[in-house]
Amino acid sequence: MSTPIKLTDIIPVPNPTDFKLHLACANTEGTHPLNEYVEDRANWIGWNEWRGDKNEWNRPYIFSFIHFYPLSNAYLFGGVFEIKDRLPDEYVIEEVPAYSKWEGRLVCSFFRYQGLRGRAFKLEGYLDSFEVLEILPERYDGVRFCGYESVNHGFSELKPILHKEKQDWKASLMAVKGIYLIMDTSNGKSYVGSAYGDAGIWSRLNCYINTGHGWNDELVRTINDKGIDYALSNFKFSILEVFAFTTSDELIHARESHWKEVMLSRKFGYNKN
Repeated sequence: MSTPIKLTDIIPVPNPTDFKLHLACANTEGTHPLNEYVEDRANWIGWNEWRGDKNEWNRPYIFSFIHFYPLSNAYLFGGVFEIKDRLPDEYVIEEVPAYSKWEGRLVCSFFRYQGLRGRAFKLEGYLDSFEVLEILPERYDGVRFCGYESVNHGFSELKPILHKEKQDWKASLMAVKGIYLIMDTSNGKSYVGSAYGDAGIWSRLNCYINTGHGWNDELVRTINDKGIDYALSNFKFSILEVFAFTTSDELIHARESHWKEVMLSRKFGYNKN
């Protein structure tokens, strides 16, 4: 059995009492810092600048990690920041360049037990618990395309992939027509749709991510009532079948109708035709 590589084997921390550990996880609105990091690194900086009603960053530095949900019990190193000022509503921070080459690349294992609540902790109490799982060749830019049959992703996870036009996803989804499923995880309702004509699945998915509803009547009513954040928090997208662009639209419509019957999405879901 190989000897584990400790975080401190890669990143020496001579004075851990100068640091607060930031364990960033999804907030109460369901927004996940890893998705924020992928979409725009400035969003992630904001997670460190945010100040609530406590002075959580009461040491000179923040040692930041992002919950890395593609793996179990894993965190992505998010950088080290120096506290330059503590304003009533935010922290003024500056990235420490000495750590920047590992930011977004170093994935560590860390078991966050049930009683470990909040985001800010004394680094010296947890530093030795981090072990290196992987060093990515580049900064993490979103989950890799997993194959059509394995797509089953929340809108919040897909949003940065679509907005950044991640090439492995874009090339794969632009190349095919298909039948897809949108599942509302809050109530179990489903919607079966199809991508046909000259628009691949990528184009159709892009419409859903930007509108929340893709201009489907029942979904429009839901999003108009609850807002696009409802879609980002509750909708998941999966692919039921894919077809070459030479496939007739008539066949795709027939398969779409078949899947509506299979999923009972007309009777219990968001399909009404």
